[in-house]
Amino acid sequence: MEINEELIRLAEELIRKGYGEKKLRASLGKDWKLIAEIASARIRARDKFSRNDLWMDLEGLRYATHEVVAKYRAERLKEFGIKSVADVSCGVGIQVIFYAMKVDRAYGIDIDPLKVEFARRNAEKYGVSNIEFINADSLAPETIKRIDAEVVFSDPARPPEMPERRLEDLLPSPLEVYTAYKKKTDAFIFDLPPQIRREKVPWKGEFEYIDLFGALNRLTFYTEPLAKAERSAVILPEGVRIESNPNLENIVEWATEPGEYIYEIPQSVDYADLINELLHALPVEAKMLTREKRRVLATGNEEAKSPYLKRTYHVAGVLPFHPVRINDFLRKEGFGRATLRISVPESEYWGIRRKIEENLKGERRAFVFKIGEKAVIAEEL
Repeated sequence: MEINEELIRLAEELIRKGYGEKKLRASLGKDWKLIAEIASARIRARDKFSRNDLWMDLEGLRYATHEVVAKYRAERLKEFGIKSVADVSCGVGIQVIFYAMKVDRAYGIDIDPLKVEFARRNAEKYGVSNIEFINADSLAPETIKRIDAEVVFSDPARPPEMPERRLEDLLPSPLEVYTAYKKKTDAFIFDLPPQIRREKVPWKGEFEYIDLFGALNRLTFYTEPLAKAERSAVILPEGVRIESNPNLENIVEWATEPGEYIYEIPQSVDYADLINELLHALPVEAKMLTREKRRVLATGNEEAKSPYLKRTYHVAGVLPFHPVRINDFLRKEGFGRATLRISVPESEYWGIRRKIEENLKGERRAFVFKIGEKAVIAEEL
């Protein structure tokens, strides 16, 4: 590949200035389309990596592991004293690069030659030289023979949205990867869709759900040799972790109405079924308030600052959920902005929002929750 940094930087400049295909084609030469895509990926990736000069196309960016997650998983692998790892669907290489920083030897395998070339260049950017990159089918017998690793990692591509996530629909399927490499090792790490039902995974091990900057980002499954617990939740970049503990007393209770404070629980904790473990970890007494797909809330009468929580709010008022009455309350209390945290049909959302936000003035921000038929108005601490 003859594309160089100078051309990528020129493409970034042209794209930022809003130039279209005609100008890009004339300025960048015969490989203009790929150059422009790499430049676009760099522009979009500015919050995902510590470097702004990585090599990837838009598909590679989409599937690339966020650097914060890649670093965390590499540190976790180091705890087991692992000396070698193979990434059998490495893409543009971010995860295998960070694994390589913590082991003696690593392999990065991908069937797409462009992805492998990008991965090689990215390894150079990070100053990593202990990765053997292989452009091949990771499931082919001749490829498997070349791999001598203690751990096999795979982050398979997800198909378009389906009614139910299944292992056999991922590319490559974890079932096939396990079968292909099980004579080499019994230590596997699979990146799985967080929505997958745990009973569909046929191996014993740990399901680790990762929250990143307040949103569910990953489900990493570790087979038994690498497992620390049955289920866990990790909140990044804070770096705190909760593990399943069947010996804990069940203290989960439900409140009939909100207390003085609302505690927003990370999705990773909910997906991992670790609500009880979380309530034990909080410095205050809390009861559950609501559990929806998009948000899980607990409540109590004490202020709680905890890295285990997504956010804490102070309750300013509780009233019937009626947009006009909510708007009256917000204006009387001096709120100038409102953020809606409600689950309603999309067709109704914007009408409700307009009525709630009408004629609000000032900088004070309210968060509006819908709990049953009640509106809970709160301020983030």
